[in-house]
Amino acid sequence: MLYTKNYPALLLLATLLILQTACQKDEDVLPSIASIAVTNADFSTLEDAAVLGGVAAVLSNPNPNDPEGAYTVFAPNNAAFARLGFNSGADLRVLQPSFLTSTLLYHVSGGNLLSNRLTNNSTSASALGPMRRIVTRGNERYINGSKILATDIRASNGTVHVIDKVLLATGADIVQSALALRDAKVFIVPELSFLVEAVLYAELADALTAKPSSPSFTVFAPTDAAFKQLGQDLGVPLNVPADIRKLPKDVVTNVLLNHVIADGGKFMPEMNAGAVTPLGGSPLTIGAFANGVVSVKGKSNNTAANVVIPDVLTTNGVVHVIDRVLLP
Repeated sequence: MLYTKNYPALLLLATLLILQTACQKDEDVLPSIASIAVTNADFSTLEDAAVLGGVAAVLSNPNPNDPEGAYTVFAPNNAAFARLGFNSGADLRVLQPSFLTSTLLYHVSGGNLLSNRLTNNSTSASALGPMRRIVTRGNERYINGSKILATDIRASNGTVHVIDKVLLATGADIVQSALALRDAKVFIVPELSFLVEAVLYAELADALTAKPSSPSFTVFAPTDAAFKQLGQDLGVPLNVPADIRKLPKDVVTNVLLNHVIADGGKFMPEMNAGAVTPLGGSPLTIGAFANGVVSVKGKSNNTAANVVIPDVLTTNGVVHVIDRVLLP
């Protein structure tokens, strides 16, 4: 009689215990890396990029090449993409699909790379191939030139760290990287066409091509619009790249050398305000580090150049695309 009277209460208790256990199991089920991007509004552009770049399915599943089935992803937030003018998935269509895929793979590595291993000057290989390097500035940590905003976000198939700038690497030397931009292999519209023409005209391509014993450089690379503005300032129309050859060759050479520093190749967080000496010998003035970038000014410039695409890693240096030609 005792068991009969308490049976409903015991059944209720058992049911509650089962439900509690089920809820705990559900809470222990982590989302995949791809699901984190899908469910977090701050990663909507990354989600679009992963779909367009064909890596969404990969990051939804375990890594078949890692014993733990793990990937580590340095995930640019929406603000990181917006810095490059990409405010939505539609904006990403100005990039060649193959370049977008390569860029995404540069953010990925195999295994769980946790924050305790992200120490100054430590490196890690990417799924693309080129290495990434940790840089510290004050109390902040950067991967290449991108600030690490949050670390060790757990996923069912690895780890996510949040960064404030998109990581860029070409897998080629400075000259080949510029040629890729000129030949529309990065953006669907050519870029750095005037710079490539100037380098060829000044016969500096060999000096900027990677060799086993060659130094690594920091290069400030003016956009096509920057060269067109220079033409207006000089009263010499530079409407197409070939117009660069209207200028004296020695002048073009001196100007180009004013954009190259033989310092091993520095990312933005490694630069400090003050004077630096490029290969041309005329000092450049580096501005204060702010919002992840610095400005740079040539001796004869009235206005400093802004960095529009920072921290592009090449095999023989780091390239920063700027909006003004630096004049000695």
